[in-house]
Amino acid sequence: MEPPINTPDSQAQAFPVLTPEQIDRIRPYGIERKVKAGEVLYEPGQRGIACFVVLSGKLEIVMTRLLGEHVFVTLGVGGFSGEMVLISGARSLSRGAVAEPGELLEVSAEALHTLIARDAELSDIFMRAFIQRRLRLINEGMGNATVLGSRYSADTLRIREFLTRNGQPHGYVDLDTDTNAQELLDRFSLKIDEIPVVICSTKAVLRNPTTQRLAECLGFSGAVDESRIRDVVIVGAGPAGLAAAVYAASEGLDTVVIESDFPGGQAGSSSKIENYIGFPTGISGLELAGRAVFQAEKFGAQMMVGQRVDKFHCDRRPYKLSLENGAVLQARSIVIAAGAQYNRPNIANLKQFEGNGVYYAATFMESQLCGGDEVIVIGGANSAGQAAVFLAETAHKVYMLVRGKTLSETMSRYLTQRITEHPKIELHLDTELQSLEGDSHLERVTWLDRSSGQRTTREIRHVFVMAGASPRSEWLRGCVALDQQGFILTGRDLDPVLADAPQKWPLGRPPQMLETSLPAVFAVGDIRSGNVKRVASAVGEGAISIHLVHRALAEI
Repeated sequence: MEPPINTPDSQAQAFPVLTPEQIDRIRPYGIERKVKAGEVLYEPGQRGIACFVVLSGKLEIVMTRLLGEHVFVTLGVGGFSGEMVLISGARSLSRGAVAEPGELLEVSAEALHTLIARDAELSDIFMRAFIQRRLRLINEGMGNATVLGSRYSADTLRIREFLTRNGQPHGYVDLDTDTNAQELLDRFSLKIDEIPVVICSTKAVLRNPTTQRLAECLGFSGAVDESRIRDVVIVGAGPAGLAAAVYAASEGLDTVVIESDFPGGQAGSSSKIENYIGFPTGISGLELAGRAVFQAEKFGAQMMVGQRVDKFHCDRRPYKLSLENGAVLQARSIVIAAGAQYNRPNIANLKQFEGNGVYYAATFMESQLCGGDEVIVIGGANSAGQAAVFLAETAHKVYMLVRGKTLSETMSRYLTQRITEHPKIELHLDTELQSLEGDSHLERVTWLDRSSGQRTTREIRHVFVMAGASPRSEWLRGCVALDQQGFILTGRDLDPVLADAPQKWPLGRPPQMLETSLPAVFAVGDIRSGNVKRVASAVGEGAISIHLVHRALAEI
């Protein structure tokens, strides 16, 4: 675990002072330049900024907020600028301005990547500093995005979840409670029906943007060279996809990851994962995903967040993937880690309350919306159990509705025991949600005990749906063999159906383990038929898939 943000130790890690010997090791990667007081080195929203090491003089890192500018830190001799955007390639969050004249060592982002790859000590110093700075920006709500929204707006929750789960520092103004709300609306010529509004990089005003539009504004997706043939394209950034990205990039493969929403997948919505090896006190899905993203980007993987695959051109190689924004990626091999999504209860007006009382994640953000209210958690697997235990810390009461007659077949024993013994959790087996009522927000819920036929109605405003899983595989039909539920068949499971697969298998050898009915196309994680629904197994499959990718690439 990283140390708390405001400790002396974290301060030293966030803003270390390089020794003369360490600076000398950096010199071959940079260019020395003299600077004058007031000189601006980079601006918020700028791409491709460099890292600056202070040789003499002083450098200020300035954050721009709605209410004015704030000096985040002043760097003296031995200090260096930058945070995670230097690794990810996203747009700058801050302004770098010279406070006192002197001399700087300018190291381009590309040269910094090379330095980090070659020098283990400096790699640790830079990466630890960048991560600590990002954590501090998140903690203090400072970044190049500000959200103006309402707690009663489903789209506001959507935008805030997207930013939070992508580790994007941002400010938030609740227009329902902020005393300057009307002034802000007038300042940006906004109407109430246009919220949420995102002020992006202090310039662009986005009215209820799509996640793709917001991702493009913040620079989450780099430019696509359509003539470039990638060694491996990974579709999906859950635990399996991120593990594949880390191993592929660290082994020198030209790697790109496509993620439609945010890293972490279903695991990313878990408040606390306690049975993943190496974390005896547990780790949140958000933190685990964030660390994996940093790790993959450190080794050179390109993350394309907010992009969705529109079509898979699988009839010839190299394979091509068309994205919703019109870009086309070419790949020698593909790892499909698109995951699965929670099944939605069959209730006619469910969509009306999504984001306004019905949620598909149980993180700190959603728990804040509930306060001390009563809540419902639907589902009987580990994710639902983790959500129930987490929400019970703040909720008045948690009703857990499970369609099955027992938890033992779907949930880890430690969670089962914790749930049955928790005084705030009331477990209802063989029970299903039947109806939702309310106007602009969920107000009332009815559930059915199927064994007794008894219906129960309660004034409950918050329902967390974490039940079942449907594969995100529609875009694959006509390309790879799927089972009856739409999960991807791989390896030996293809034996009975390979002759009837959508595309003819062209090789003399049979498909490898994790390989689909297309050569050099692999499936890992929750989207794969027969997958064990655990984070550790997903990570293992992601790592193994890259070993198999190397074999497949050797055949080309």
